Amino acid sequence: MSLRAEADAVVTDASELSSAQAFCADLCRGLSSEFPAALPLLPRRLRPPVNVVSAFALLAQAFARAPEFEGEREARLEDWRLRLAKGDTRHPVFLALGSMQAELHLPPELFEDIIGAALQDVRQKRYATFSELSDFCRRSAAPFGRLVLMMHGYRAESVFRPMDSLCTGLKLARLWRDLSVDLQEDRIYIPEEDFKAYAYGEADLRMGVCNEKFMELMKFEVNRSRAFFEEARPLLNHLRRPLRWAVCVSWYGGRETLRQIRKNGFDTLTHRPVLKGWDWLPLIVRTVLKP
Repeated sequence: MSLRAEADAVVTDASELSSAQAFCADLCRGLSSEFPAALPLLPRRLRPPVNVVSAFALLAQAFARAPEFEGEREARLEDWRLRLAKGDTRHPVFLALGSMQAELHLPPELFEDIIGAALQDVRQKRYATFSELSDFCRRSAAPFGRLVLMMHGYRAESVFRPMDSLCTGLKLARLWRDLSVDLQEDRIYIPEEDFKAYAYGEADLRMGVCNEKFMELMKFEVNRSRAFFEEARPLLNHLRRPLRWAVCVSWYGGRETLRQIRKNGFDTLTHRPVLKGWDWLPLIVRTVLKP
């Protein structure tokens, strides 16, 4: 099924909840999920709701980024927002979402945040300050982390805060990894204040200038991103297994992405480090063996 067909799917039988959940699982397998190795570590009973949340977020991101939706991005996202507000069940994702929210009592505001961040990604392609960028990253990624915590019975702000840091760190790691890909779409996430601080400009970036100034700039961004993972470190010992395992794998995966950027001399213009299946294996082993 094409991405557009998945976005336009219609439920023919509202009683077919299992089919809607299977639709979400298939959608997650077909689209890029940031850290898929963590999902099998979650309790089996919670994998369907995690797939539902992922499917909701992945389609929102596709509306904002996928070529299929050029010229209709904002309309698609506003329709997604309206469906959420009305509790629509005509689309498989929303049918599954409605059942999940009723069972797990998940706040709709977090789903609204996901849509809002996707709309921002359509409307805003430059950032003046790191504070502005980190706020976008938090609203884009943190809702998913909070929803997963809530599925496992965690509702305390003391747990939410380090999870927000982890999700922000993961998002930043992806942005630095995908610098060249985003540039092709005229999206630049390096803050303007950082360009000025390192005497390196957008014009240099567009010409692919990978000089010492660029590498020092990226070293700064990578080191600053690592701080979010340090803020999230207490979470690794606070959570109960198997959620702790899933979070640990994501934590190790994000740090490994940053490590590979460092290994490549911070040159993300010509080297895009993507973790493959075998890259995840030692991270999973390290997680399981962690006391």
